[in-house]
Amino acid sequence: MKTAILLLLSAFLIVSCSSRPKHHHYKEKHYQTVLCDDLDGEIEVVLKDKTRVDCLTDEYAIEVDFGKKWAESVGQSIYYGLMTDRKPAVGLIISKKETRYLKRLEKVAGELGIKIYVIEKEER
Repeated sequence: MKTAILLLLSAFLIVSCSSRPKHHHYKEKHYQTVLCDDLDGEIEVVLKDKTRVDCLTDEYAIEVDFGKKWAESVGQSIYYGLMTDRKPAVGLIISKKETRYLKRLEKVAGELGIKIYVIEKEER
């Protein structure tokens, strides 16, 4: 009985390990750094209320987020813009399959005056 359980457990572990994706996406911090370096901005600026702007330039307060969090990034960018006296912007990290998030953001951003930086999701 113990041998059968060990064999089943071993088989499960082998299958689960082999079915994991081979490529892992970078974390948000990687994309923040790349974008902010390109824009000559300051990364993770801490505000008076202890919130953090992902990237602060002379003109923009930029919230960097993955595509699924597009709506959340809108509110954060507006708030950070108000708190820093900068224009709001979103750095949206998406793959080619995730353009639906960009389309949603574009509709809202156009109405609210939010700049969009599209960041192509990389794989390691």
